[in-house]
Amino acid sequence: MNSPRARAHFGLNVTKAGRWVAVVATISMTVGSLSIELPVTAQAQNLSMRVSPLNVNGSYPIGTPDSAEPSGQSPPHARALVGYKLSYQNDFTGTKVPPGWNVFTGIPGGDPGGHFGISHVVVANGVLQLNTYRNPSWHNRWVTGGICQCGVARRYGAYFVRSRITGAGPTAVELLWPATNVWPPEIDFNETGGSAVSTTSSVHFGAANIIVRSTVTIDVTLWHTWGVIWTPNYILYTVDGRLWGQFRAPADVLNVPMTLDFEQRQECQQHRQCPIAPESMQIDWVAEYTQS
Repeated sequence: MNSPRARAHFGLNVTKAGRWVAVVATISMTVGSLSIELPVTAQAQNLSMRVSPLNVNGSYPIGTPDSAEPSGQSPPHARALVGYKLSYQNDFTGTKVPPGWNVFTGIPGGDPGGHFGISHVVVANGVLQLNTYRNPSWHNRWVTGGICQCGVARRYGAYFVRSRITGAGPTAVELLWPATNVWPPEIDFNETGGSAVSTTSSVHFGAANIIVRSTVTIDVTLWHTWGVIWTPNYILYTVDGRLWGQFRAPADVLNVPMTLDFEQRQECQQHRQCPIAPESMQIDWVAEYTQS
């Protein structure tokens, strides 16, 4: 993410401190209808980067066509990813935050003008919603939503999320965060930066918070299936069944149990990622896999 943050779970507010240095060179390429900017070198702790080819066979999970689902796709089946088995799935069909998930509250670290509100996370109509809007209870400031699957921490695995945003403004982020709450590392696999027409993936690692980042031009107001496959040797990024980024994982990211997180951030005080109208991040389902 663009700044250190706080994870606040029902009143527990822990602020992250640190600084970030991007060590990135990029090229642009087109993958199907996707315009992608990928890092090609990163001189940091023996990190190596390789540009990924188009996955023409679509062998990464997207979902199963289903007109009854809000996104038009139901979760993928248990063996949708070769060499992996389904370990967790949630279609958010209820009206409450599922067990094992915690909602953020409080001021995000590095964002004194921001605020997470419990009421800004809603489960309804088969969708987990993170809603940004001006909240009278906080002096009519823009308040955002954040949630983590803090009850499920894993070391390595594959995560697929069917999601969209309703418009530009706050940044929307899908990420893996260290279960110890000691940062870095951090793996962001869909971070809009306030845009509705592009998103990024990034890995934060090392004591100096080195960042390696990739960018894809894509309409994030449409439903997409975003994926991250995290192994001892590499991290892969997928969207709608296509592989669009990969790199060899640095030692700092290895052996650190992570949890799945979703959040919105507004940084109006920093004159960026500031909403002009209410906006929502919508998640239809999540499917998680471990190596079989």
